[in-house]
Amino acid sequence: MSKFVVIVFFEAKAAHVADFRQAITINAKASVDDEPGCRQFDVAQDADNEASFFLYEIYDDEAAFKAHIATPHFKLFDELSAPWVKDKKVLTFGLVSSNRD
Repeated sequence: MSKFVVIVFFEAKAAHVADFRQAITINAKASVDDEPGCRQFDVAQDADNEASFFLYEIYDDEAAFKAHIATPHFKLFDELSAPWVKDKKVLTFGLVSSNRD
């Protein structure tokens, strides 16, 4: 069975870029450190548009991702960041190949 990949695009509101960056970084670290089913959680920020963020997450399976969104650290991030976000798009995939395998 392939790993479950989640890609998220965020557009933060200009006044909250620093707050959002700090909160998503904390959430990403907690996800990797505290969730056995979270294999990778990368946060990237657009060099030309500091309000634009890209997340690349890998979970053992969809159940591990569902466990992720039920964690206290995710719920805190989601609640804190909701008013800071202008736009959000979530995509999910099955991992076909990785140089980490």
